[in-house]
Amino acid sequence: MKEKFSIEIVQIEKPEDTNVIIGTSHFIKSVEDIYEALADSAPTIKFGMAFCEASGPCLIRAEGNDEELKKCAIENAKKVAAGHFFIIVMKDAYPINVMNRLKNVPEVCTIYAATANPLQVIVIETEQGRGVLGVVDGYKSKGVETEEHVKERKEFLRKIGYKL
Repeated sequence: MKEKFSIEIVQIEKPEDTNVIIGTSHFIKSVEDIYEALADSAPTIKFGMAFCEASGPCLIRAEGNDEELKKCAIENAKKVAAGHFFIIVMKDAYPINVMNRLKNVPEVCTIYAATANPLQVIVIETEQGRGVLGVVDGYKSKGVETEEHVKERKEFLRKIGYKL
């Protein structure tokens, strides 16, 4: 038996100056645990997150400390609508500030992307449901960095406080 399927590209929409983290998690408790991991990671962070439940009522569960970002996460989760998918939309912190805590949440299975770039989620739909195949994060590579690019990269990291 060959099952029919379709593939869809979902564009993640987000406000300017925000970052998005997307992944999969395996349990309804993810909502509370991800909230706590984010809130404990950076004192200035503002975020919204949504989680697509994969069984029972199959609801989108959501939390956050910023209503606009929470609504944004919900709208994106509705478009992806894949089982156990989660999305975090955040500002006033960078993914680097929260990734270790997020990876240590027992329910988190996979992180697909953590980015401020334009982001597309590649979704497959079967008769059973929907799942994430992967992501397109940003744009195609245009070449290899030169010595001048290396200098600019190092200066930028120092300017934003990530290197001394």
